[in-house]
Amino acid sequence: MTSAKPTFIHRTATIDDVPNIRKLMGLSIEYNMRFFMSDDEIAAAKETMGVDMKLINDGTYFIIENRSEYATILVGCGGWGKRKTLYGGDHTKGRNDTLSDPNIEAARIRAMDTHSDWVRCGIGSLLLKLGETAAKKAGFKDIELGTTVLGEPLYLAKGYLEVYRNSEIAANGSENVIIKMTKIL
Repeated sequence: MTSAKPTFIHRTATIDDVPNIRKLMGLSIEYNMRFFMSDDEIAAAKETMGVDMKLINDGTYFIIENRSEYATILVGCGGWGKRKTLYGGDHTKGRNDTLSDPNIEAARIRAMDTHSDWVRCGIGSLLLKLGETAAKKAGFKDIELGTTVLGEPLYLAKGYLEVYRNSEIAANGSENVIIKMTKIL
């Protein structure tokens, strides 16, 4: 990262972004989680993390880029969901991809990742603002998410409250903890 203040540009993700999103997610999982989780816990988390094509097809997934005169770099991705699936990628077991009713159900913040060279630069906060604003515009009154311990400090700082923690044992025998959090929009 340069010493100049970064210029972040956001846009809606497209199908053409998927290979770069996968790379960013992999980097984020491998590096950023190391400060919070063991190697075995990271491997367990990978069972539920990944690209969710429903978000991209629904137009609810965002790309954050840093643009300079020299290059455009993908530094973050994430979005919101109008479907009942709380977390996970296309491969995650137990998905419910039916649409949520904004009058009685919550929208979801989903699949947020930051490039390891760009943590603590406001990318997560920007993604949250984009998702919350879009969900509110779509008529949702509440928003919720499922996070690992990595995201918990950000979400607490942004007004999300813990509902419960769910712990599952992954294929490698390690614990995978998902924290469900909620916020009124």
